[in-house]
Formats: sequence, C-alpha cells, structure tokens
Amino acid sequence: MQTGSYKSILKVIFSRRMLVSFIMGFACGLPLLLTITVLQAWMKEEGVDLTVIGMMALVGFPYTVKFLWAPFFDRYIPHFLGRRRGWLIMAQTALMMAIAALGLTNPVFNPWMMAFVAFLVTFFSASQDIIVDAYRREDLADDELGLGSSLYVNGYRTGMLLASGGGLILSDYVPFSTVYLIMAFCMLPGIVTTLLTPEPEMTDVPRTFKEAVAGPLIEYFTRENAILMLAFILLYKIGDTMAGAMTTPFFLDMGFSKTEIGTVVKLFGFWATVGGTLLGGMLMLSLGINRALWVFGFLQGLSTAGFAILARIGYSLPVLSGVIAFENLTAGMGTAAYVAFMASVTNKKFTATQYALLSSLMGVPRVVASAPTGFLAKHFGWEGFFIACVLIAIPGILLLLKFAPWSSQTKTERAG
Repeated sequence: MQTGSYKSILKVIFSRRMLVSFIMGFACGLPLLLTITVLQAWMKEEGVDLTVIGMMALVGFPYTVKFLWAPFFDRYIPHFLGRRRGWLIMAQTALMMAIAALGLTNPVFNPWMMAFVAFLVTFFSASQDIIVDAYRREDLADDELGLGSSLYVNGYRTGMLLASGGGLILSDYVPFSTVYLIMAFCMLPGIVTTLLTPEPEMTDVPRTFKEAVAGPLIEYFTRENAILMLAFILLYKIGDTMAGAMTTPFFLDMGFSKTEIGTVVKLFGFWATVGGTLLGGMLMLSLGINRALWVFGFLQGLSTAGFAILARIGYSLPVLSGVIAFENLTAGMGTAAYVAFMASVTNKKFTATQYALLSSLMGVPRVVASAPTGFLAKHFGWEGFFIACVLIAIPGILLLLKFAPWSSQTKTERAG
C-alpha cells in the first residue's frame, strides 16, 4: 500500500467522526449491565429473594421493543441542537439522573420503587441507543460505516466492562448507592460529546406521525430482496450464536477449571474480540461491506469448527487459548460487518425507526436459536454439536449470493 493510502486511512481512523462513534458507544454500553449484573449483586447482598431478583430481568423490556417509539424521534425536531442532538441530550440527561436515582432506592424495603427506577434507566438507555444509531448512520460517510461501527461496538464493550467489572469491584469498597452515583457521572463524556459534535445534515423528515410509523415499513418492503435481507439478518451469525450459548458447559466438561475459563475465555477473549472488531472495521475500508461479509462469515465458520477440534483433542490449555483467540477475533470482525451492513440498508429519512427494527430483529436468534442448544449437545455430543453449528451457518452465507455478491458493492458504497 502506498504512503498516501496509509495517511488517508490514519486520517479516517483519528477523525472526529470516529472518536464520536467510540464515545457514543461507551455511553450506550455503560447503562446496560447496571440493571442486570450490578443490580443483581446489590439485591443478593441485601438478601432479596431469588424470585424477585429473577423478575427484575423484566425491566429490560424496553431494549426489545424500542422500535415502538423510534418513529417519534424521526418525525419531531426539538427547538434546540437539531433532530438528533436535541433528542440525544434530553435522553442522556434523563438517563444520568435515573442512574443516580437508582442508587437512592432500597431493594429491601421498596423493591417496587427500585424496579420502576430501573425501568426508567432501561427506557432512557434504549432511547439513547435509537438516537445514537441514527446519528452514526447520518454522520459517517458511506465508506466509513464499517470502521465507525467497529469503534462504536468497542466503545459499547468498554462501557459494559466499566459498569460490570468496575461497578462490582467498587462495591467492595463503597456502598452501592455511591457506585451508581459514580456511574451516573460516567455519562458526562457522552453528554459533552453531544454538545460539541455537529448535527448531521438534515435529510427528508416524515411529514406526519403516521408516515413516520408506516413509512419505514412501506419503504423497506417495497425493495427488491427485502425478505431475503431479513432472513440474512436472522441467519448470518446464528451458528456463532448457538455455539456461544453452550461454551461454558462445554469447557467444564472438557475438564477446564473455572479459573482457567475466567482467565482465558473472559479476560483474554474480551481483548481478542475488541481487536477483531477494530481489525474488521479497518479491513472494511478496503474490502467494502459486501466482501467483508463473505470473508468474515467464512472465518466465523472456521472458528466454530475450532470448538469441534477442541472436543476431539480434549483438555489442552494451548489449544483452548488458540481456539478462543481465533473465535473472538473472528466474532468481532463479523459483528463489525454485520452492524455496518444494517446501517447501510437504512433509509436516512427513517433511520431511527428502521435501524431500531433491524437491531431488534438481530436479537431474536440469541433467544430463540439458543433454546435448543442443550438438546442438540446432549444428543449429538460436543463434537457433533459444534459441527452442526457450522452447517447451520451455511444458509446465512449463501444468502449473500442474492443481494451481496462478491463482485458488487452496496448501495452506499456505490454512492460514495
């Protein structure tokens, strides 16, 4: 590659748009586990009944139905900061206040109040997700969607790590009320970024709320191959998802200790995923989204096959380390292409609603396809199960022949 090309890539990587993508990802990832992992630890420490702790998972419902109020953000424009930044600053400010308020609740004497405030946290957090996704799609140049999406994902993971790991560590030294206050202040970088970053160029705005609700569906389903695109979103990472759902029981069956699993799989694997996501984003600058989907999808299949090899070999820390490194690296690359693809197929007139719909659909395999994995592992054995996961991923790759052939570009890449 020529020196000019290197300089061009570095200029993109260290641009304002990429920094904003990372910080916004951090702001979106931070609240997620504050209503799951950290809240569960707090309630358990206070002696709350396990049934109540389990029911608290329902406060995360807004994340799964965020498309219901996404049209509101497409249709209406606040009188300050613009369509995206105006709504974003309101959502982030409300979210910061809700996180701080959650720390003031009492899980023993008033669990219903805690549940209500936790619900507010998830509602404002899901609202922030909607607006940030729309802002990123409209702020980034078409050929920057891959790298921008990868930096967003890495920022998201960093926020999750700070909230869960950092929050639990802090709780050994300070009360949980203080932990939540600290986490609320950690939202400040996102708020400052919203105030300083420019508003994306305004595109067409739905003229009525009815158009904002029905328009995204009508516009999408009148496209060629619309159904196949939905099938692809459901199937592209299904093999990887199914394999990941059973890895912990698999590692324990192979004789690995919980310490080995925690060290190699969680800590080492986390950084491999971060590296893979960043590498995938950079490769997409030259490959384009279509070709990246092919390459990264093929590598994901190979990495799932690595678990079958480990099942055949048995206990081996070096093999485990290699399999985990490769699997997390390719999973990060695949996620970067996957997220960039979803952004590329949205219409900028309905960005918030269409992306919210597609991202909600993206979560379906995580729940539905993971349910039968225990049955499959029990009846096929570990080696057969992971081979089955590789085969299940093939239809998702083959769908690319129809709407993302190797020799063509996506609509946004041609426009760029």
